[in-house]
Amino acid sequence: MTSSASALRPLRIVVVNWQCRENPLAGGAEIHLHEIFGRLAAAGHEVTLLCGGWPGCPPRTTLDGIAVHRVGTRQSFPFKARAYWNAHHAAWRPDVLVEDINKVPLYTPRWTRVPVVALVPHLFGPTAFRELSFPLASAVWLAERPLPWQYRGVPFEAISESTRDDLVSRGIARELVRVIFPGIDTGQYTPKAGTRAESPTFAYLGRLQKYKGVDIVLRAFAEAALPNAVLEIAGAGNFRPSLEALARELAVADRVRFLGRIDEVEKQALLRRAWALAFASPKEGWGITNLEAAASGTPVIASNSPGIRESVQHEVTGYLVRHGDTVAMAQAMRRLATDQSLVERLGVAARQFATGFTWERAAEDTEAHLREIVGRRGDG
Repeated sequence: MTSSASALRPLRIVVVNWQCRENPLAGGAEIHLHEIFGRLAAAGHEVTLLCGGWPGCPPRTTLDGIAVHRVGTRQSFPFKARAYWNAHHAAWRPDVLVEDINKVPLYTPRWTRVPVVALVPHLFGPTAFRELSFPLASAVWLAERPLPWQYRGVPFEAISESTRDDLVSRGIARELVRVIFPGIDTGQYTPKAGTRAESPTFAYLGRLQKYKGVDIVLRAFAEAALPNAVLEIAGAGNFRPSLEALARELAVADRVRFLGRIDEVEKQALLRRAWALAFASPKEGWGITNLEAAASGTPVIASNSPGIRESVQHEVTGYLVRHGDTVAMAQAMRRLATDQSLVERLGVAARQFATGFTWERAAEDTEAHLREIVGRRGDG
């Protein structure tokens, strides 16, 4: 934190999110939360996280200096969270409540007169229908519809310009939305000479869910027709059996490796050996994995989708292709597979691009925004 900021009184911050980073279903949104608010806790702020748990988890713990209160499970948390807040907020005495809206909104402005900040990685909108059954997707879509009036006057933080534009299109005033880009650990994700695979290797890293578009990556890989290339798919999810069946159907199963869930060491190794990361989601908040690949000196081939397009510079750090265009993605794969010097040139530019995004800056910007909001109340 800046010296001028550290001289001010520490803030008491309560963050509400469906999950913490230890949850078995945690993803990028939880990493984002802990990277930022863990730094705020280390800077002396009092940070409490109210979140859901999972069967057998301890109800209380401390993570990254954050006091974590787990209530219910993924299914019951939205029904229990407000009652827990009512029972504990007087003891917490928060200056500000931050609702991390990365699933269904909890409408926290109805809970309290404490200033609320809505932190939004991205909203599902119609993309929910790609993953969920029609009744569940309809419930998610409907739950997002009241945002403009349930959060009227509430300041927002968006992690990308795409998310800000989405909020504005839904009726949130543009001046209420502050864009604070995420960061990555460019000290952990680095290039390493001699680690690039000898033969063309493409990678996917993320959840194996239908809406992530991994099937598009598979079809593009088959379309590329590169007999000496491999595709490594890292991650877990209920779409894996369908993807394995598709690989057999496309006659590329012998060149597609399903790695399952991998740890950080394996992740670093995968991003370094890949000739390109391939990502074909129709919508993301940002695309942190793209930046982790870039920091590792690896180009990215991705759908030109909201959020994702901000983490890839077309023909500079990788290639953006029209979402769902397997032919265009295959062409990009062939281009890289036949020119390793191009892979290295794009990788150098990617590394340079990635170093502009740090968690320290994201935490400082978040602190400044929260102080501004708390200060408005004090001025009033």
